Amino acid sequence: MDIDALKQARQIVTGTKQTTKAITTEKAQHVFVAHDAAEHIVNPVLEVCKERNIPVTLVDSMEELGQACGIKVKAAMAAILQEN
Repeated sequence: MDIDALKQARQIVTGTKQTTKAITTEKAQHVFVAHDAAEHIVNPVLEVCKERNIPVTLVDSMEELGQACGIKVKAAMAAILQEN
């Protein structure tokens, strides 16, 4: 999935805590992870995504991911939420 999908998604969460919560509560449809985010933060999330078959897209930088989410700060990860 392309980062443009994140820009156009109706419901998203940003940041490590919110993304992890969305994954564990089975609300995350697709996860985006910044390539330059710290490995000790990203690796556990990637493992859970793999276990739960949640697709992951790597984004070039935390700055690019933050911009795609419409926030003024960098973001290590974000998720598109499932629509109910």
